[in-house]
Amino acid sequence: MHIRSIAMILAVFAAVGTAATFEAEIVEVKKIWDDAAHNAFTDLVYFGDRFYCAFREGRGHVSADGRIRVLRSTDADTWNSAAMVSFQGYDFRDAHLSITPDNRLMLIGGAAPRKQDNERAPTGSFVSFSADGDTWTEPVIVSEPGRWLWRVTWHEGTAYGVSYTAGGNGDRYLSLLKSADGLAYEPLVERLFDEGSPNETTLRFGPDGTCYALVRRDSFNNAPTSTMLGISEPNYTAWTWHDLGTEFNAFGGPDFLRLPSGRWIAGGRMHQGGAHTALAVLDVESKTMTRLIALPSGGDTSYPGLLWRDETLYVSYYSSHQGKTSIYLAKIRFP
Repeated sequence: MHIRSIAMILAVFAAVGTAATFEAEIVEVKKIWDDAAHNAFTDLVYFGDRFYCAFREGRGHVSADGRIRVLRSTDADTWNSAAMVSFQGYDFRDAHLSITPDNRLMLIGGAAPRKQDNERAPTGSFVSFSADGDTWTEPVIVSEPGRWLWRVTWHEGTAYGVSYTAGGNGDRYLSLLKSADGLAYEPLVERLFDEGSPNETTLRFGPDGTCYALVRRDSFNNAPTSTMLGISEPNYTAWTWHDLGTEFNAFGGPDFLRLPSGRWIAGGRMHQGGAHTALAVLDVESKTMTRLIALPSGGDTSYPGLLWRDETLYVSYYSSHQGKTSIYLAKIRFP
C-alpha cells in the first residue's frame, strides 16, 4: 500500500498553554513488509547512513516461532532484509533498536520459552549486537523469564531500562535497571512503580539530563487503565508520577521523542473509535498528553518506532486494517 494525499492530510493541534497551533502533515504512508503471516511490534533507528527497522515475525500474535526481522534502507522508501535473529525454543518479541557508545547496533527484545502457539509463557529479554547490520552476535538472555526488560535507552555511556512482571500471577511492579555494556544489568530502583499493572515503558532524557518514563498501565487492584508519566532528575532514584488519563488506556507500545523545537511527540495505540495507531503531543511541563493525529491503521495495530531525521518524523508501526498484520512506515512533517 502506498498512500499519498493530493493536498497533504493535515492535523492541527492547539498546543496546551500556548496561543500558537501545532500542525502535523502526513506526507506519506507506505507498507514496507508483509511476508510473514503476522508482522508486528516495530522499532526504527538510523545507523551508518542507513535506516533500520526491526520487528517480530510469526504465525500469529502469540506463537512459538517468533523471530526478529531486520530491514535496511538507504532512503526510507526501498527496504530489504538485512538479517533474521532467532533462537530455538524461544518466541522472540517486541524488537527495540539502539546504538551503543562503541557504535554498534543493539537489539533487545522479549524472549518467551513458548512450546506451542497461544501458550502462556513468562517473558524475559535477550540482546544481540551488530557492527554492520548484517551479522549479529548470538542472542544472550539478559533478563530471566518473568521479568521483561522491554526497552533500553543509552545516556552518557549507560543503558537504562525498565523491567516489568511478564507472565504468571506474581507481584506487578516496575524496576529501573542500568548497564555499562548492555549485557549485565543491576537495579537502580528495585521498585520503581507498582500501582495497577504497569508494563511497557520507554525512557527518554531531556537536554538537562532529566529522565522521563512513559508507561502503559493496565487495570489491576482498582487502579484504572491509563498511561503514566514518570519524571526524575539525576541520579534517577527519586521519581514523581502523573496519570495522563484514561483517554490513553492501553497505550500499546509507547514511544516518544523530543523534536528540535523542544516539543515531545508520543506514539502508541488508542481506542476511541476503534483501535488505531496515533501520535500525541506530550507536555512534560504541564504533565498532560493530547492526541494529535491518527495514522491509517486498525484492528491488531500499533507499537511504533519514532525517528527524527531531515526535518521529518519517521514512524514505523504495524496494522491489520488491510486484512493482514503488516509493517508500515509513515513520514510526518511539522510546518
